[in-house]
Amino acid sequence: MSKPNLLAQDFDFQKMLPDWQVSSNQQELERKFIFKDFKDAFQFMTLCANFAEEIDHHPDWSNAWNMVSVRLSTHSMKALTELDLSMARAMDQFSLQILG
Repeated sequence: MSKPNLLAQDFDFQKMLPDWQVSSNQQELERKFIFKDFKDAFQFMTLCANFAEEIDHHPDWSNAWNMVSVRLSTHSMKALTELDLSMARAMDQFSLQILG
């Protein structure tokens, strides 16, 4: 598998991913998703897990009832890459799909 492309140093996280927080060293993205209940949170995680398998890039995450806490990073590159961007965008879309 080829190395994913790093995001540009001047990548505008606030514009492209307004609901995500970026770490001070720009090596990690973080977001909490809140759903109506556990069932919706689990449905979200299932959609995300299937997509993660497709792109072979997996989030660090945890679930507590209706909340899913997510951290994204390309650990092998010690940086944020286009894989993290793809995963974050997909997660945003999946959450909108479930929240309706």
